Amino acid sequence: MPSMRALVIDDEPDIRELLEITLSRMSLDVDAAANIAEAKQYLETCEYNICLTDMKLPDGNGIDLVRHVQKHFPSLPIAVITAHGNMDTAIEAMKAGAFDFVSKPIDLPSLRKLVDTAITTGQLPNTSESSIKIIGDSPQIEKLKKAIQKLARSQAPIYISGESGSGKELVARSIHELGPRNSSPFIAVNCGAIPKELMESEFFGHKKGSFTGASQDKQGLFQAAEGGTLFLDEVADLPLEMQVKLLRAIQEKAVRPIGAPSEIATNVRILCATHKNLEQLVNDGNFRQDLFYRLNVIQLNVPALRDRKEDIPQLIGALLTRIAHNCELEKPGIDSAAQKKLIEYSYPGNIRELENILERAFTLCDDDVIQESDLQLNRSASPPAPRDNGKQSSHFNASINHASIDDYLAEVEREIICETLEQTRWNKTLAAKKLGISFRSLRYRLAKLGLDDSDD
Repeated sequence: MPSMRALVIDDEPDIRELLEITLSRMSLDVDAAANIAEAKQYLETCEYNICLTDMKLPDGNGIDLVRHVQKHFPSLPIAVITAHGNMDTAIEAMKAGAFDFVSKPIDLPSLRKLVDTAITTGQLPNTSESSIKIIGDSPQIEKLKKAIQKLARSQAPIYISGESGSGKELVARSIHELGPRNSSPFIAVNCGAIPKELMESEFFGHKKGSFTGASQDKQGLFQAAEGGTLFLDEVADLPLEMQVKLLRAIQEKAVRPIGAPSEIATNVRILCATHKNLEQLVNDGNFRQDLFYRLNVIQLNVPALRDRKEDIPQLIGALLTRIAHNCELEKPGIDSAAQKKLIEYSYPGNIRELENILERAFTLCDDDVIQESDLQLNRSASPPAPRDNGKQSSHFNASINHASIDDYLAEVEREIICETLEQTRWNKTLAAKKLGISFRSLRYRLAKLGLDDSDD
């Protein structure tokens, strides 16, 4: 097996020697250059697995070398060494194509992790676009898949923009799975779903006894994602005071759990997303400009479903297959008029809305074929207001103390179905009749709620 090789560029002999010793102990063969001209000569004569360059060099700027490597050796990971706290330079380098950065004074454990990740990146197999789990062949999706393939090999933070339901988390997961961190955790968090008072503990963790109720140590999201990817969904919903703490964690690559005496170094890649306009929020003073600048090193837009309608037939087939599989039922066909209607629809809720429409049609259709009437596209999205007649159904007496309205509605549905099944002694045909739904719809709901554990 050929040995791994590294190229180090720095005009300070002490730094070159430190890097040579450190990388040699990692079983890498090391070449060292004092300036850009020497580095280019090495690059022309040898193949390298990683390149480390200082930013300030006698005959130019490290970013110039980054651009040279990107143009002539695009598969070579190049990391830059920056002055402590000089995040502007690090961001500029990553925008130019740098794999990652390390700050002076150089933290050797962090450097080793960076080198390991870079070498793993160089050994990743070439992936085809077909390996990306994003459905569609439209020009917009082909462009998105190409971007995912390229960005998966970088460690730069990525801001994924797009409307609600357009598939931003799937894009983030695809970037993670195709990259060098794919054997480590992918942690997704909805920033808008965390109570404000628990946010710091959720992100950074806490030590036992650090506040009332802290009965044991808690690992934060940064620690849970160690070595992998932390995906911050709906990042625009972070309160301003938490934005300050998040910015520091990202810049210092370290977090301090509540009650801990010192910071803990972290090694995570940050991806974020929101359906809101972050630039407008920055202009309005509701999102920190420095955090936006740090997160928005590379921006990737996910197209709305209405802008790629040629993908809808393929999406319909894939979603119906998944729904049928989850319910252990046969996949239904779809009438041509129903499919035409689905293609013409505008989808304000994007793919998530298409999936909800198909789930509903799946339960309503007869003879295993979805008709246009099963889609109920003209149905009002808003439920009718409850009648105030002084009476309240026994099914709704419980306090709504759940993680989401979906959990509450599922619990209510389970209670109604179980009560009806008990009344009919688990005769599903009779229960479906009493509930006013088809037998197929009952089967679907039982499977969805985990109640289908008896024979018909």
